[in-house]
Amino acid sequence: MTNALTYDVPLVSTRYARRFLRFMESKGVSADVLLSNSEVDADTLNNPDAFLSVNQVIRVLEHAEWLVADERAAFQFGQQLDLIAHGLFGYVLLSRDDYYKLVEMVVEHLRVCLPLIDMEFSIVGTDARIRLHDTWKMGKARPFLAKIYMGSIYTVASQISRNMRFEFDFDSELDGDAWHAIAPDADWQFGSEYNQVTLPLIGRHSQVDHHRVAYSLAKERCRENASIGRERSESRERNESRERKESSEIAIQVREYILKSPGRATLERTAQQLNMSARNLRNHLSHAGTSFREMHNEIRRSYADLYLAETPVPLEDIARKLGFSDQASFTRAYRSWTGNTPGDYRRQAKSTAH
Repeated sequence: MTNALTYDVPLVSTRYARRFLRFMESKGVSADVLLSNSEVDADTLNNPDAFLSVNQVIRVLEHAEWLVADERAAFQFGQQLDLIAHGLFGYVLLSRDDYYKLVEMVVEHLRVCLPLIDMEFSIVGTDARIRLHDTWKMGKARPFLAKIYMGSIYTVASQISRNMRFEFDFDSELDGDAWHAIAPDADWQFGSEYNQVTLPLIGRHSQVDHHRVAYSLAKERCRENASIGRERSESRERNESRERKESSEIAIQVREYILKSPGRATLERTAQQLNMSARNLRNHLSHAGTSFREMHNEIRRSYADLYLAETPVPLEDIARKLGFSDQASFTRAYRSWTGNTPGDYRRQAKSTAH
């Protein structure tokens, strides 16, 4: 891409920018300082359907590289850009046998979602290797961006691989112990010829709990949906009363608690977790325009849809994980939510996939 005009074409979703700003604020760098001279205005940043150009991304990352004290910060941010953040729904193919194909699909999804660096996937013996290639001239922001990608790859690949080896074509002032602190099961090498990660892939018959991983994926899907909902409501909350804002924040906490244990969450247990009475919690949720039952069913349905469409988890196990006494109770609830039985939905999803 040699044409300078292409660097001003909108390319990267502002959702990533908002996540990055929140992360940098946790590192003590304010959004105002980070965005100074970046040509990113508030209207663009707060528009969930807007995109940033490569030039804007470069300015923000160069400023971040200079402002942040810890050179591991970029990798840590990448670790937070997990499966759902990239839309890597193909990752639920964990139930399939071909792990090499799985890693290749992860790479392809990442290339589409964040087209700032290209990636080459190859098989070397029994290992999978992902090598980063420059798509744009990122200047001083290049090492920072490479570490973001490596952190993201680490989070996704750690579900199927151990003892990854990261190689960077730039140097680090930190020793190995500092890097092991944020990724204990990885080896680190700086000053290498390439930016790349090597993944020793586990076999199909190893001790992988596919149901556990599927459950984790479902939880992450719901958590990201909650995050998107919070982003869309932030602009409205600025004009709400203090009481309404408090109720909205409590509703978010309730949602987070249900996400962590959808099969055990009840109004009473949740109220106890929040140190309030069940009646008080019910009133807060009503003031926020929802109810515990509505939120609980919404989250359980999201879990159920993901389990049924994208995992081989048996119906009785899904029922148990979602807090139903038996499969029949789950079937009745699912039919009341969707009009279909769980079995019908799974068959439809499977036929659509083929």
